[in-house]
Amino acid sequence: MGPSEVVSRRSFLRQSFAFSALAGLGALPSLASSKQIGSATGASRLLMVGDWGYENFEAQSRVAKAMQAYVRGQGFTTEALLMLGDNWYGPLPGGVKDVRWQTQFEEMYPKSVFDCPAYAIAGNHDYQRMPQSKVAAELEYAKLGGTRWTMPSLWYSFEFPVKKPLMTVIALDSNMPRPEGPQAAGVNFTLTPEQQAEQLAWLAAELEKPRKTPFLIVMGHHPIFSNGPHGDHKVLVRDWEPLLRKHKVHLYLAGHDHDMQHLEFDGHPTSFVLSGGGGADLYPLLIDEAQRGPYAQRVYGFSDLQVTPELLTLRHLDEQGRLIHAFTKRADGTVAIVS
Repeated sequence: MGPSEVVSRRSFLRQSFAFSALAGLGALPSLASSKQIGSATGASRLLMVGDWGYENFEAQSRVAKAMQAYVRGQGFTTEALLMLGDNWYGPLPGGVKDVRWQTQFEEMYPKSVFDCPAYAIAGNHDYQRMPQSKVAAELEYAKLGGTRWTMPSLWYSFEFPVKKPLMTVIALDSNMPRPEGPQAAGVNFTLTPEQQAEQLAWLAAELEKPRKTPFLIVMGHHPIFSNGPHGDHKVLVRDWEPLLRKHKVHLYLAGHDHDMQHLEFDGHPTSFVLSGGGGADLYPLLIDEAQRGPYAQRVYGFSDLQVTPELLTLRHLDEQGRLIHAFTKRADGTVAIVS
C-alpha cells in the first residue's frame, strides 16, 4: 500500500465511523466530515500540553516555541494553559525555588504570550521524591504571589473562561495506589487508598452538581483508554469511565503516553483526547489508528481547545505548529472529524 493509499484510507476511516473498544454500548456517536475550520468570532481558547518537563528540554523547547508562534500567527489570546502532568522529570532539588521553574516554565511559556492561568495536575513523575516531593513543591509554587501556576489542590474544578464561562472543568489526580507496596515506598509514591476514595466520592458529587455551562470537561494525567504502551487503565475504566458516561462528559483530556491521540467509542458520550507530546521521549503506538481511533500518532506537539456556546473545537498541532488532526463537538455530543 503506497503513501497516497494510506492517506486515503485514513481519511475514509476518520470520516466514516468511530472505533469501538467497548462492546454493547449502543450506536456509534454521530460523526460528520467538514473541511472548514477556523477561529469563531467571540470564541475562547486555551492550549494544553502534557509530559513536558523533561531533563533534556530540547524537544520541549521546540514545542514551546511552536506554541508561541502559533498564538502570534493565529492572533488570538490564550485564556488558559492546561499542564497535563509529568511536569517535572528527574530531580527538582531546590523545590519551589529550583531554577527549573524559571527555565522550563516561566521562560518556556512566557507571560508575554501566555498571560493566563496555567491549570496543572500531577503526573506519575511528579509523584517522586528527588530529594523532596515534587508534587508538594508544585502545590507550594501555586501559592506564591504573582505566579500563573494554578494548582490549588490535588483535585479541583474551575470554569472557563472566567467571564461568561462555557466549560466546567474537573481536574483530577490519576495517580492510583499500586497493590505491590505502600504509598510511601522509595522514590516513587502515589495517592493513598484513603485519598483515592475521597477523590472518587468528590468526583461523583461534583458531577451531580447543577451546572450552567454547556460543556463538561474532565482532565487527568493518565488516559482511561490509550493506544500507546501504557494501554487502558483498569482502575480508571472501573471507577471513572462509568461516571463520565452517566454524566455525558464531553471530553476527557490526558497525557502519560508520549504521543497524540483522539479516541471515540460506540455509544459513548465522551471523546478521549491524549496530548502527551510536550517534550519527553516519544513512545511507540501499540494499536494503530485504523484499529481504534480516529487519530493516534507518535509525534511531538500540543493541543488547542476552542469553545463557543454551541461548539468545542479541538486541534492537535505538531512541534512546528502544523495542524495534524482536528474535530468539533456540539453540546448534544455530535462529533465532526475536521482534519
